[in-house]
Amino acid sequence: MLNLEDLEKSFGNFTAVNKINLKIGKGELFGFLGPNGAGKTTTIKMITGLLSPSGGNIYLDGIDVWKKPIESKKKIGYIPDQPYLYDKLTGKEFLEFCGGLYGISSSSIKIKTDELIDKLRIGSWIDKRTEEYSQGMRQRIVIASALLHDPQFLIVDEPMVGLDPQSAFDVKKLFREISAAGTTIFMSTHSLNVVEEICTHVGIITRGSVIFHDTIDALNGLINEKNKNLEELFIQLTAEDQ
Repeated sequence: MLNLEDLEKSFGNFTAVNKINLKIGKGELFGFLGPNGAGKTTTIKMITGLLSPSGGNIYLDGIDVWKKPIESKKKIGYIPDQPYLYDKLTGKEFLEFCGGLYGISSSSIKIKTDELIDKLRIGSWIDKRTEEYSQGMRQRIVIASALLHDPQFLIVDEPMVGLDPQSAFDVKKLFREISAAGTTIFMSTHSLNVVEEICTHVGIITRGSVIFHDTIDALNGLINEKNKNLEELFIQLTAEDQ
């Protein structure tokens, strides 16, 4: 589904992403882990087309993301780390606007919106202006907007920011459901417990290089008496690289 080949990004003399190679299959729920400044968000922005690579290639379902940007973006849903909304629009108006960008009919937008309102527990907030929303409600609306067009590939940067326990539970449940239905999810997060709970595959990046890429079971298999849990293992792996 997603193939990164020798992908790199430099800013002047600083290399943020250093020739990484990743292959992520259809229906995988892939957790992308790394310390602050490791290159996670830079990688995501290159995949989504927000940053141009300094080198390498990005293929999404066989499509070169940079040679065919419109075609590739039709397949992508993107949830950024900071939700951006138009404050004078209601949640419903914002979703109608996003659906229109993908050429979805009004009737289909309504059906999908009603479904996502229920799954994300948005409730009556859907008819209020987004300037009244809490951080968590803004995040839920952005998640809904990314799923309106039933993307084949969902890219998520820190999805649980601002969510209360009930909302986080609902989002994790939704991600598991759409992954099981065939949607590939690429999720960058600092929440090791979220990765351990819902991800099928894991990649660890530090200082711009991927140092681990395998199944969650393979990662858990590295836990031993020295590293008694995933948190201690992650700290050791990233510290050793440094």
